[in-house]
Amino acid sequence: MPPTPESPMNNPLGSAPTPAKPLLDSVLDELGQDIVSGKVAVGDTFKLMDIGERFGISRTVAREAMRALEQLGLVASSRRIGITVLPQNQWAVFDKSIIRWRLNDEGQREGQLQSLTELRIAIEPIAARSVALHASTAELEKIRALATEMRELGESGQGASQRFLEADVTFHELILRYCHNEMFAAVIPSISAVLVGRTEHGLQPDRPALEALDNHDKLADALLSRDADAAETASRNILNEVRSVLGTLN
Repeated sequence: MPPTPESPMNNPLGSAPTPAKPLLDSVLDELGQDIVSGKVAVGDTFKLMDIGERFGISRTVAREAMRALEQLGLVASSRRIGITVLPQNQWAVFDKSIIRWRLNDEGQREGQLQSLTELRIAIEPIAARSVALHASTAELEKIRALATEMRELGESGQGASQRFLEADVTFHELILRYCHNEMFAAVIPSISAVLVGRTEHGLQPDRPALEALDNHDKLADALLSRDADAAETASRNILNEVRSVLGTLN
């Protein structure tokens, strides 16, 4: 008898069930990573039954996973065909999960870092200018304190530490939040995800370049002095240094 469309022989998810994973986010994380990495290829189709068999989960949980994948633009579903894997141009590329999955994949990591750095170059310097003009003094002092903390940690060889990462992420989050532009604030999760990923994948040195620390100090000082031009320049210099470092990874 030839295999049916739901036979394990035609199941792109694999025929061997894995141990049960009751949490939806665990199922979604594995399926999303497989699709983003290309392990499950564009155009591949599968059924809810395939998801259930692979993870040992109920049809209800499998359906929730499918809907989550649909919301991310990774798949489309239909009664006639089942679940179809979509190409990258359909993905919700700003979603932090997709960013994380792309960073986890060696084939996509460099491109993801590059594209997000270019996004930051387009947005953050303008946000910094607006912060200098419109943020409160208390808000600017928070940014100044974070720059000081980053320098202390970086100069003591803790540039790849969790504390440095938290300070770095918060520094750039506050720039985007205190500019009081809701469109810029909407990309905070995307930019935070790439900063986290850079550290997780060993791309953040224990001792950051002095130029990078200096530029964060210059930005914080320009903001406190309400010098919008200097703030925009310092922010651009931070990101140009990041882009330069990425260029050495080619």
